Amino acid sequence: MERIEAELFTDAGNDAVVRLPPRRFPGVLIQGDSLSIIRDDVAEIVEACDQGDVADAREAAMIVLSNLDELLARYTTALQVHGIPRPY
Repeated sequence: MERIEAELFTDAGNDAVVRLPPRRFPGVLIQGDSLSIIRDDVAEIVEACDQGDVADAREAAMIVLSNLDELLARYTTALQVHGIPRPY
């Protein structure tokens, strides 16, 4: 394990926006339990698709998309607050 200093652009919650050296742009630190939930949500979409249940797949996908939109909005806001251009 290596100890380094990182720049924290938001609170240190489950999806903190941080910049690690020597990266130019910050990233989002997702906690392991949150990552597991995202994985399970995507697996639910795949399972619904395998079963031909388009309605359930769409509903589950909309939830994942909404959660990712919130995460992206948090990231974008953090960049704006600190005067950093978006990398995309």
